[in-house]
Amino acid sequence: MKLDSAYFDKIRIERGETPAPSARTRPCQAQGCAAEATHRAPKGRQAEGEYLWFCLDHVRLYNKSYNYFSGMNDAAVQAFQKDATIGHRPTWRMGVNAKDAETPRPGGRAKYGWTDRTQDPFRFFGEGFQSSHPEPERRQVHNMELKSLQTLGLDKAASAADVKARYKLLVKRHHPDANGGDRSLEDRLRDIIQAYSYLKSVGFC
Repeated sequence: MKLDSAYFDKIRIERGETPAPSARTRPCQAQGCAAEATHRAPKGRQAEGEYLWFCLDHVRLYNKSYNYFSGMNDAAVQAFQKDATIGHRPTWRMGVNAKDAETPRPGGRAKYGWTDRTQDPFRFFGEGFQSSHPEPERRQVHNMELKSLQTLGLDKAASAADVKARYKLLVKRHHPDANGGDRSLEDRLRDIIQAYSYLKSVGFC
């Protein structure tokens, strides 16, 4: 729209009428004071949202003596300050709500249909969701260790006892004395001894 348009001349803004001030005044609630109450002051603890009305002089006197924690001991004040960090809202540990402890699950079924086999290593959902059969921690197997285990005919799931038992069996099987003095298996026996010695040196067995 152009600024010199004829429509601008037709626009008229009507000013609303300012409401007349209320004739009613609030008296000061201080005893013996008839002045107008122009300032409000909080009533105090357990009366949040409620106010007293005073004139300027009496509201100043009231504010000087006002103490929200009046009548509370140190322990109660500390508890109040701690609850204030969460806005005085109730809290529950993670995975539990207010109704969860009150209502048993039908038929022993876990919440959300989960079973006790569910793994929860970080315990985000409480003790009820922790597996009753947690997997034992296994030693990390490096490449050289895995190669040595394969030389003994074992995999990375083998335990120290498995390695020792396997080593004894293979030594007896490949030793020349057990083969009538045949030395054709000496290279294989040497590999077995070296593999076992390495596993022993790194603390695998």
